[in-house]
Amino acid sequence: MLTWKDVINFSVKGNPEPDRRVEKTEAEWKELLTPEQFRITRLKGTEMAHSGALCSIYDAGKYNCVCCDTPLFDSTIKYDSSSGWPSFTQPIKENAIKYIKDSSFGMVRVEVLCNTCDAHQGHVFPDGPEPSGLRYCINSESIKLERKDNDK
Repeated sequence: MLTWKDVINFSVKGNPEPDRRVEKTEAEWKELLTPEQFRITRLKGTEMAHSGALCSIYDAGKYNCVCCDTPLFDSTIKYDSSSGWPSFTQPIKENAIKYIKDSSFGMVRVEVLCNTCDAHQGHVFPDGPEPSGLRYCINSESIKLERKDNDK
């Protein structure tokens, strides 16, 4: 289980190697994504609080990167943080997420990216529930829910 100390270490000393890499040109990303998905994932934007479609959905499944379809989070670690964005306590795998120190807007935060394609996902904070204490605050536009089919 990742802790805040692990997150800080990754952001300072380097991230784990991803299982694979996906790289595209800006034009290729624009062709694949909606304008809002492109703004958030490729230009490091943020959607308005409480505006995302996945904010209040808790269906079973995996949350994949909207850009490259890499699984990033599982529904079993999603929770209601009341922050206005989908929130998770852990990534699906240690090497699914890349951590970048973010000093924009006069504060120090840790930005989280898809480690496969560098798509901006949101930020991680040390104010989540136990046992990890982490809150991955993720933009709905940067992920898609791959629902678990309970009938199989």
